[in-house]
Parts: sequence; structure tokens; C-alpha cells
Amino acid sequence: MSAAQDQLEIKFRLIDGTDIGPKSYSAATSVATLKENILAQWPKEKDNGPRTVKDVKLISAGRILENNRTVGECKSPLCDIPGGVTTMHVVVQPPAQEKEKKASDDMKQNKCLCVIL
Repeated sequence: MSAAQDQLEIKFRLIDGTDIGPKSYSAATSVATLKENILAQWPKEKDNGPRTVKDVKLISAGRILENNRTVGECKSPLCDIPGGVTTMHVVVQPPAQEKEKKASDDMKQNKCLCVIL
């Protein structure tokens, strides 16, 4: 396999439709490394950006990518198009504390008391 075939052009599509990239990555690059690059390149003017790698979910070809996998393991057969750019979708999840707080707030609002006599 040649060095050119070991490289993949990847861009990251954010929820508002803007992109980060494209940039060339080795097939041996881990998904966690991609997420670190997203954190470093995240547009400063955007609100609600991710704070840690755990806040970022990458989706490619309809699958959520696991941090311990490599780009080569996750690539779709459609990535084999010469000169093609792979688009991965970026989803930012709020930190766990915010999720728990929101869930407890929702429970307080939706509190129902039923008494059967």
C-alpha cells in the first residue's frame, strides 16, 4: 500500500453546517486524536463548544466512532474514491453534570402525585 493510500482527507461538519477542514490524516490516526484536533480547531466564536474529548461524538457512515479505533478501521468503502473527502459529523454532548441537572429539573416540573383510594 502506498503512502498516499494510507492518507485520508477528512472534514468535520458541525451542527450549524460549517466545516472544520478538510485535512489529511493517516489511516493509523485514532478517533481520540481526531477529537483532540477538533477541540484545538473549534471556532472560538461558536457558543456551546466542547470542553473535553468526551463531549464530542463523531459520526461517519451512520456509525458513532469509538475513541480506541483508528481512522482506517472506521472508513467506509466510499472512502476509496481517489481524491475524495470524507465528511464526519460532529455532535457535542453537554457534560454529564448538565445532563443530570436538566433531568432533575425536568422531574421537578413533571411531578405528578396520584392517590388511589
